[in-house]
Amino acid sequence: MSKKKICFIAQFPPPIHGLTKAVDTLYRSEINEQFDLESVDISNNKVIIKSLFNIFRSKADLFYFTISQTRGGNLRDLMILKLLEIQRKKCLIHLHGGYYRQLVDNKLPSWQKKANYKAISRLEGAIVLSESLRPIFQGMLPDNRIHVVVNCADDEFVLSAEDYQKKEEERKQRKIIKVLYLSNFIRSKGYPVVLELAKKEKALNRDVCIHFEFAGKFFEDEERKSFEKYIAENQLEDYVTYHGVVSGEDKISLLKQCDIFMLPTRYPNEGQPISILEAMGNGMYVITTDHAGIPDIVSDGINGRMVKKDETFDTVLEEAIPKLETVGRTNWIEACSKYTQQCFVQNCANVFREVME
Repeated sequence: MSKKKICFIAQFPPPIHGLTKAVDTLYRSEINEQFDLESVDISNNKVIIKSLFNIFRSKADLFYFTISQTRGGNLRDLMILKLLEIQRKKCLIHLHGGYYRQLVDNKLPSWQKKANYKAISRLEGAIVLSESLRPIFQGMLPDNRIHVVVNCADDEFVLSAEDYQKKEEERKQRKIIKVLYLSNFIRSKGYPVVLELAKKEKALNRDVCIHFEFAGKFFEDEERKSFEKYIAENQLEDYVTYHGVVSGEDKISLLKQCDIFMLPTRYPNEGQPISILEAMGNGMYVITTDHAGIPDIVSDGINGRMVKKDETFDTVLEEAIPKLETVGRTNWIEACSKYTQQCFVQNCANVFREVME
């Protein structure tokens, strides 16, 4: 019996961010043993005509489509969905974020909003990243066509039992605690909050030294200059290290070294950050916010600290220091049992089979 064919209509790396990483992980996984896969990379909107032609000529049994959360991207998506509708093709969308419904209901002209409601209602289904993100498609799709598939940390970024034990032993020996910010340098992601904490830590002069590690991409030169200026003006060179964009062995090494992960995000497009899962897979204490799909993977007081909108970050590091070992172990065990690559791939495969049957 021949395998069912699935066509991925998605953004593939580069660049590497949550969406492209998740798509690449799935596309290159053992799911190839269950389905015949092909792809249409829609990263470059300048070649949309070519993309539409490739979609048109595909004979796939199911089209797996990662939709956009921008106005321009949504116009492209509507063209793709209309083409699939005309061809009477089965389509399953996957939303890697939490902003889509806000965009459709509040930011688009009425005709575009109506077009979205109509296009979504005709789909085989939609995947969201967590239970709290289900309402994004409620009223557009029946509940039984809204599926939840939690993100994963790739195997290479999760510590083995041996490496985890080694990390714990080394942590007890050193007097430096390392705080990691690993994300794009967008202000609403919260990197200025982490910088401010670095300034406060310098003034406190603790017995235990806290060092702040930053890694990720700057999209604007002015943003980077502002970051560097803040470090220079506050003489934080001995407290802050910027690693640039990290991947592969450099990223593995950085994750292994760090004890606390900080992502104070209020980013409107946020879904469920893979970086949090990677931090958990490396036994880190997590400091984040009650935003988007984060409360479904981080419990305040259990996985670390989840700061609410009306709270400050002033005491989060002081609270974290005595709990690094216990919370770190909890997070590592949870990541190894719930947020593995195998779980993510199998959950996606189950949804694929369900919508095709």
